[in-house]
Amino acid sequence: MTNAAGQGQVGDERRRPPKILIRKILILGGTTEASALVARLAGRPEFDLTLSLAGRTAAPRREPVATRIGGFGGPEGLARWIEANGIDAVIDATHPFAARISANAASACRAHSVPLLAIRRPCWARQPGDDWIEVGSVAACVPALGPASKTIFLTIGRQELSAFAAAPQHAYLVRTIEPVGDALPVPRVTELRARGPFTLEDEIRLMREAGIDLLVTKNSGGAATYPKIEAARRLGVPVVIVQPPALPEVPSVSDAEGAAEWLAAHLAGRARVPSPLWGGVRGGGGAEGTVTLDPARPPPPTPPHKGEESASSVNVTASAAPGPSRR
Repeated sequence: MTNAAGQGQVGDERRRPPKILIRKILILGGTTEASALVARLAGRPEFDLTLSLAGRTAAPRREPVATRIGGFGGPEGLARWIEANGIDAVIDATHPFAARISANAASACRAHSVPLLAIRRPCWARQPGDDWIEVGSVAACVPALGPASKTIFLTIGRQELSAFAAAPQHAYLVRTIEPVGDALPVPRVTELRARGPFTLEDEIRLMREAGIDLLVTKNSGGAATYPKIEAARRLGVPVVIVQPPALPEVPSVSDAEGAAEWLAAHLAGRARVPSPLWGGVRGGGGAEGTVTLDPARPPPPTPPHKGEESASSVNVTASAAPGPSRR
């Protein structure tokens, strides 16, 4: 016969809230996809989030989760950080051209058998009417500009602007989040500090008023900065476009929603993600098909390895002598 005290203890036990299994997630961010994923997951008790930013933007957008800024010290440093902080899964939501951190993440996660998912936005595809010159690097853009003086619209971020110092005959309109400063030492530079997303109407107006002859950009995909591509198409402006670098072949999805679903499935013990798991290299969009991940089993080994314009406000300053009169 069960006594009343025992019955009371059982009842108390049943009334206690269920234990929540917290998963510690590291999000490698700096993109609109990373912000969207944080917005979806922030405040959910089953996830303990840390957002990591590279620190290339002086005033990054504030996010409602723990945020660290700066590098890890290569793949070994990232691996140590993952182990020391008990990270259960890593989401690589970095820029499509941030190949180094993506490679470091793949290496670090392999070292500790930590599940890794990448958010890989599809590249922009050439459409009828597009006049594209596709190149493999920013340096390769310079000869594609041609010898005759032109007004060039640069939307490649600040870090690689110095390559265009080799073509000082052109007038440059440079759109960046960070100040251009002395990054492009040529006679005619107009600085446009802005964060996207940008509208098609604004891009058409900007290109017309500046008298743009040629657009130079990176094929970073996504909707936030695509209007410049469509504006160039409608205005008949040629585009020199840098194709994305090779990235590690890891499980990937195309957006924040897919990453949130993957995390939820992983928490439940089964995750279906695009294949393949590990190995090889690729550029551009994700692989076909799905595989089932067992969190208790490490991924198979891999063979040797493959400035976001983002949110709004514009500040225009002329940093040199004015360009042609049409500007």
